Amino acid sequence: MAGGGRLLRKAFPEHWSFLLGEIALYSLVLLILTGVWLTFFFAPEMSEVVYQGRYVPLRGIRMSRAFDSTLHISFDVRGGLLVRQMHHWAALVFVAAIGVHMLRIFFTGAFRRPRELNWVIGVTLLVIAMSEGFAGYSLPDDLLSGTGLRIAQGIMLSLPVVGTYVSMFVFGAQFPGEDIVPRLYAMHILLLPGLLIALVTVHLMLVFQLKHTQWRGPGRSNRNVVGKPLFPQFMVSSTGLSFTVFGVTALLGGLAQINPVWVYGPYRPDQVSTGSQPDWYVGFLEGALRLVPPWETNVAGHTLMWNVLLPAVVLPGLLFSVLYAYPFAEQRLTDEWSGERHLCDRPRDRPVRTGLGVAGTVFYAVLLLAGGNDIMAFSFRISLNALTWIFRIALVVAPVVALLITRWLCRALAEAEQKRLTRGQESGEVRQTVEGGYASDHRPVTSFRPGAPRRPIGPGESHTGTASQEPPRRPHDADEERPQPMDHAWPGVVHRAHDCDRVHRTATAGGRTSLRSRGTRKEGAGRNYRPGSSDEAARSASRFLIRAVSLRTSAWVARSFSSHSGRSCFSVSICSVVRASVTPARARPEIDTPSFAATTGRGCGPLRRSSSSHAGGSAWSSFSSWRVTTPSWNSAGVAGRYTPSFFAAVAGFIVWVVWCDFMLSRLSAAHETSDHAG
Repeated sequence: MAGGGRLLRKAFPEHWSFLLGEIALYSLVLLILTGVWLTFFFAPEMSEVVYQGRYVPLRGIRMSRAFDSTLHISFDVRGGLLVRQMHHWAALVFVAAIGVHMLRIFFTGAFRRPRELNWVIGVTLLVIAMSEGFAGYSLPDDLLSGTGLRIAQGIMLSLPVVGTYVSMFVFGAQFPGEDIVPRLYAMHILLLPGLLIALVTVHLMLVFQLKHTQWRGPGRSNRNVVGKPLFPQFMVSSTGLSFTVFGVTALLGGLAQINPVWVYGPYRPDQVSTGSQPDWYVGFLEGALRLVPPWETNVAGHTLMWNVLLPAVVLPGLLFSVLYAYPFAEQRLTDEWSGERHLCDRPRDRPVRTGLGVAGTVFYAVLLLAGGNDIMAFSFRISLNALTWIFRIALVVAPVVALLITRWLCRALAEAEQKRLTRGQESGEVRQTVEGGYASDHRPVTSFRPGAPRRPIGPGESHTGTASQEPPRRPHDADEERPQPMDHAWPGVVHRAHDCDRVHRTATAGGRTSLRSRGTRKEGAGRNYRPGSSDEAARSASRFLIRAVSLRTSAWVARSFSSHSGRSCFSVSICSVVRASVTPARARPEIDTPSFAATTGRGCGPLRRSSSSHAGGSAWSSFSSWRVTTPSWNSAGVAGRYTPSFFAAVAGFIVWVVWCDFMLSRLSAAHETSDHAG
């Protein structure tokens, strides 16, 4: 009971890409259900009969018993055509879902340790599914499927030495023989479905045993899985997905005609239908056969047909060998054998792997398009020979170009993302600097896609296959990366936490103090006094106290004007002037000039005690950048908005600035005198 309870509570991550495998699973279930129903009416025989069914255009024509039973299912059995077309559509969806599911696993790196065996099983499932589809596609014995069997027999004959023996073994006689349909039928309903069900079962058992992969994010690591439990949440959503797959397949079977065998007619070895095209999953073999030049070689009385052997035997063997070996090769080259990888990579984080995957997809797409070069040439009135040469060149050039472009795009996306995390996302507002220039405003990034990092990645830091967790921060860095709430909220001004000047008073190891400016603007380095002077601590402390008092006074003056929306903008200017007057030149950050054409906001908080501190020291913080968003001033109404108390406060402020300047001058003079005396 305890083991069953743990199984029911197994977590499954929530993301649409994880549903691709379930679509393949439910397509297989639908294939089994419709296939069992079709076996009640299909006759896998190649004996000739005369058709006497309901389809009038084919009455009186000799055909095989298999083709006759297919017409009987389509026109005489109630609902037979719907079920047969649902079966065909489910087969196409099944192979497509396996292919897209494997692409997801490839691009996210979900094939790495300990899932190499599951990857091998997935590739084997793809091969068996394609073979199963081709066997079922050939059973009706119509002209189109018979042409496909003829091509398959030619591929068998291209095998050196053993080609004729293989052909006789498969067909039982000279082509077409009378045994191929019964043999394909046995493979289609017994051998291949049994292998599919067995491998799918092993695949699901490994998924449960090894736990599901997930995207990186807060709270996710290699040791846990964050998602919905198997029962009841995941089971309910998965059941809904199964009904969706069944419903969509039923709509396709009822509305989209596929494989109308009555149009092609029965198979005859002396006839070939124009524009014959196989199902899409074997279309790349058709295209490869059309692109290879007619190369042949005679060796010791044997003819090697390179134009068939290379595209139909060697090429598929190489493609699937690469698929089987890729997980082991990548882990060997990247030294990722050491540990397990349960977190998915984003494609942009692995530009080489993503480029190789896109190059392989483009290679397959070129072959698939080449399989219909005759139809394309006829439809667009293009020379068939010219189009064939275009596809030959594209087969070599297009994958390389796709690899280079994809790798460049991945790196560009990664760089743009790091820039966005470092600078923040644009807010759409522009501010004016004290020098008269303009700069775009940014705000912290708050929305992240699955697997995206939450902070900028360091130069030597890797963010592939590891959890996206916040690193341990030093105490004095806590305020630098996290905007702090304002102690006093001012109406009419918006505080911007990115461009802030934090002044830290730090006690050094030798008992001296240093005054420096800290914040997101690293170029605003503070003044660090050289050791050796006996009064350097007193000078820095005096300057700091004067500045602190002046900032407190400027904040008080500004708050006295906050009753009117127009005065808050003027108070911000006062704060900026005071800070610029008392801040050393090398420690002074860029101060934003208020923009009088904005809307409402808040900011310009007073000097306050910060939670960050150095060893044995204390820290104060003051903010020097705002995005003022007050209504534009009307020159005709400015004078009427200010009372005598306003002008009295301005006069008092001017007196205070003059006193601060006098004290700073006395301090500088005392410093010069002490230096001369020394």
